[in-house]
Amino acid sequence: MARQKNRNNRGRRRQRQRAAEEQQQWIERLVSVKRVAKVVQGGRRFSFSAVVVVGDGNGLVGSGVGKAREVADAIAKATENAKKNLIRVPIRRGTIPHPVIGRQDAARVLLKPASPGTGVIAGSGARAVLECAGITDVLCKALGSTNPYNLVAATINALEQLEDPLEVAQRRGVPLQKVFEG
Repeated sequence: MARQKNRNNRGRRRQRQRAAEEQQQWIERLVSVKRVAKVVQGGRRFSFSAVVVVGDGNGLVGSGVGKAREVADAIAKATENAKKNLIRVPIRRGTIPHPVIGRQDAARVLLKPASPGTGVIAGSGARAVLECAGITDVLCKALGSTNPYNLVAATINALEQLEDPLEVAQRRGVPLQKVFEG
């Protein structure tokens, strides 16, 4: 009897977690949808591939890729995948703390902090990632390939490399001013 009761609690706990996750407001951006083909014996079999970026607009962002026979299913799979691959981004006064270059295959992305009021100056894939992360002022330049898959991944890679100046100062055991002045 106790075992049965425990199973019911486990199910309710999962339901509460799912409900809490769905209550959280996600910003979802569809970056790319493409029709892809697989050659089989009878001809070509078409399916759709989608790239989606998900964020909370407050420093949490992730990207995902989904593939299915229908567009809606591909987007749904990509969104679920993106929610599983979230990273935390340090944001200072609406911008990033320092310049950084992200890399993914042949794509490279240069991100530079910008003064307030500049806005997000970036191409489509990088813009989706930066806006979902909640960054309001940043300069971005795509270097090399502009393939949307790799561009999104390179932007995520750049954001992963960012370090909060306060954490750097604490780790080094020096005042915050010394981190900036060297």
